Amino acid sequence: MGDEWAGSDDEIARAVLAGSPNALIALDRDQTVLVWTPAAERLFGWSAEEMLGRRAPIVPGELTAEHNAVLERARTGDQVTLRTKRLRRDGRVLDVTVDIGPLVMGSSVVGYVCVHHRAAAEEAASERMARRVRLVRRLTDVVGDINAALELPAVLDRIAGSLTELTGADAGGFVLIEGERLRLVSAHRLPETLKGATADLRTSLVDKLLRTGKTVLLESQGLDELVWAELTGLHTIALGLAAVGGRPYGALYALYARRKPGHLELELLELLAGHAGIAVGNAMAYQEAVRQRAHEQAVFDASADGIAVLDGAGRVIRWNPAAAELTGLASDAVMGGPPPFPLPRPGEKLTFQLGTGRWLDVVSARVDATGETVVDFRDVTRAKELEEAKDLFLATTSHELRTPITIVRGFASTLDARWDKLSDPERRSAVHTIAERARSLGQLMDHLLLGSRAGADELKVRVETFDLAERINAATLGLPELSDTHRVEVEIPDGLPYVKGDALATDIVLGQLLENAFKYSPKGGLIRVEAWPEDDRVVVVVDDEGVGIAAPDRERIFERFVQVESGDRRRFGGVGLGLYIVRSLARAQGGDVSAHPRPGGGTRMRMVLAAAPPIGSDTPVW
Repeated sequence: MGDEWAGSDDEIARAVLAGSPNALIALDRDQTVLVWTPAAERLFGWSAEEMLGRRAPIVPGELTAEHNAVLERARTGDQVTLRTKRLRRDGRVLDVTVDIGPLVMGSSVVGYVCVHHRAAAEEAASERMARRVRLVRRLTDVVGDINAALELPAVLDRIAGSLTELTGADAGGFVLIEGERLRLVSAHRLPETLKGATADLRTSLVDKLLRTGKTVLLESQGLDELVWAELTGLHTIALGLAAVGGRPYGALYALYARRKPGHLELELLELLAGHAGIAVGNAMAYQEAVRQRAHEQAVFDASADGIAVLDGAGRVIRWNPAAAELTGLASDAVMGGPPPFPLPRPGEKLTFQLGTGRWLDVVSARVDATGETVVDFRDVTRAKELEEAKDLFLATTSHELRTPITIVRGFASTLDARWDKLSDPERRSAVHTIAERARSLGQLMDHLLLGSRAGADELKVRVETFDLAERINAATLGLPELSDTHRVEVEIPDGLPYVKGDALATDIVLGQLLENAFKYSPKGGLIRVEAWPEDDRVVVVVDDEGVGIAAPDRERIFERFVQVESGDRRRFGGVGLGLYIVRSLARAQGGDVSAHPRPGGGTRMRMVLAAAPPIGSDTPVW
């Protein structure tokens, strides 16, 4: 063990109890206090000295019968959770949740273990989740509200107003891209004098965002020179690109003077910006159609949304190209029949999944003068997948955390309750298990942190020249001793060129690829690491003879929160961030990582990095 574990097992057990965030109280059969942790002292106000060996006066008189009944249930072996009240030393009544289970020594129940949680903490976590749900639902309502308006001023006002509501920004605005200029067409909580202001696109944040190839940008530098600086205290600008038909159309600015935006706010901004661009485009197209009926067909054909016109009997009489693209049905296949999805009531929105798996948001409006119905629908598959990915991430992470925490708690309770009855090897084994599970928890936290940074494009690497062969040898050193069923071979040619990149980031990439090779070949076999120069790059491959990856999943495995169903891979656990981090780190160095089938079965992971110029060459290094 390292120096940090140099203390006795008894000291470690006491440290585990002292570090528990929840108030843990152990009672004997007569409800006399056996254990009173520091968290219990903080929660109830009595010290351990005052409580040990006596009954704790924390149960209100009117709840004594309930308390005794719960203890009786726990004595039979059940674990009971209840929401109740407890008393503090100062007389205050606390709302708590109590987990009560039997205290077992050998085959006998000798008492009870009670873990107290402040109900307020659970309510706070519940409120955070409820806020996320409310915001997502509100986004749906906002999009429907925006799309329900056809007059451009109303659309612009609703976009700017909903921006601050959804993202928590202190102010906001929407700008249109007009050639080489930007024009502010709507603003909220900003001086009216700014409305209509123009700026050079080439020196704007919109241009910076366009050059990144992304749809959102967070900026906190050089804001004093921007027109937005009229907002007092401005420290951060979040920018979301609005596009119609794949063409940049405008941008939403969310301005922050009092708080910092998080990932949720940026995701909502990105979704709202996409809908805002389409809504503004549709509103402007509608006004143009009113002024120039001759352009109606062009607008209809060029719309980014799918548009259908139905006669009074609900039969399709017009079907635009976007409708054909979104549904996969040409106009000939639908003309004269009903549309391939149900219709919402006028003014309402319906979300529907086609047989192809694509999700559509559908709205409709009846034209009273003709009895026709105009139906507008758009692809919201990406938003649905994002929502499902978040749900999967939350569920998977909860599962991954629960297992090691349960094991740590179980071994710690065993050590606490049966210390004197355990042999020294048994104690050491229990502490070793606790340490290993704590290490796995730390590794999971590292993956979550790296995954969040990669998702926000905040991974920082240093591009310098280093010896890749040395890093490979260091990463594979000692691997043959880790498994009796695996064989490890390493083949690196003499004189392998140095590479340009970050040595530490490369260590992380190699470590993850090797870990996966062992993890996904549970029956053993050969794990082979090979490197060679190829043109102006250096290639490293890690081969295994494991379960393999199906062809459709060889790109998906590099996305966040993705765990494919190929073979029996799902049983290996994890939150689906390892390969996402690997590819992000490789690309941040100017390289890449990809997955391929291994001849004969298994998987080949291939990493490429840029080769460094030979020592003494005249090639400049920037």
